[in-house]
Amino acid sequence: MKIDTNDILNSILESLDHVDYIRPEEIPNIDLYMDQVTTFMDEHLSSTRRYSEDKILTKTMINNYSKNNLLPPSVKKKYSQEHVLLLILIYYFKNILSIKDIETILTPLREKYFSGEQSLSLSEVYREVCEIEKSRIEPMKASVQEAYEKSGQAFQDMPEGEDREELRLFAFLCSLSFDVYLKKMMIEKLIDELASKE
Repeated sequence: MKIDTNDILNSILESLDHVDYIRPEEIPNIDLYMDQVTTFMDEHLSSTRRYSEDKILTKTMINNYSKNNLLPPSVKKKYSQEHVLLLILIYYFKNILSIKDIETILTPLREKYFSGEQSLSLSEVYREVCEIEKSRIEPMKASVQEAYEKSGQAFQDMPEGEDREELRLFAFLCSLSFDVYLKKMMIEKLIDELASKE
């Protein structure tokens, strides 16, 4: 089986072109019941699923997030736009962080911006952060391209063939994984600093 690493790279780069975020104005400006929240999240985040059977958000997850102080409790069984914004952030964080770490990150947001008493709303904080991340896509694509090219030069002493291509793909996977590992270490260090200031 011949592995076409060029197709893999193009697929990754193309998927980065489609990264987007849910804009606050897309979230209904009325409070939603739990079923409506899960439906909204399923519809708007379905492209982030790896497998079609993956769950974006369930009632149990929402209840657990409230129990673990990640999400303020619903008001009369309804969730506001601010609830949905926090759920979106939780969805992305939970892929790389523990519940405790997410709580540490979100506590200041929940305490200062959830109620709308600050001059800046949670929607504005969310929008600003998402725009920063959107601006990082092109540099990320360049970094992925560089990792691909470097791994394509690996194992020069091996005879050309399927084994060398598999090892180059493995080197590419390791390079991308190492980037994630380093970033996770930095994130955890920042979270530890935040937690120590509480």
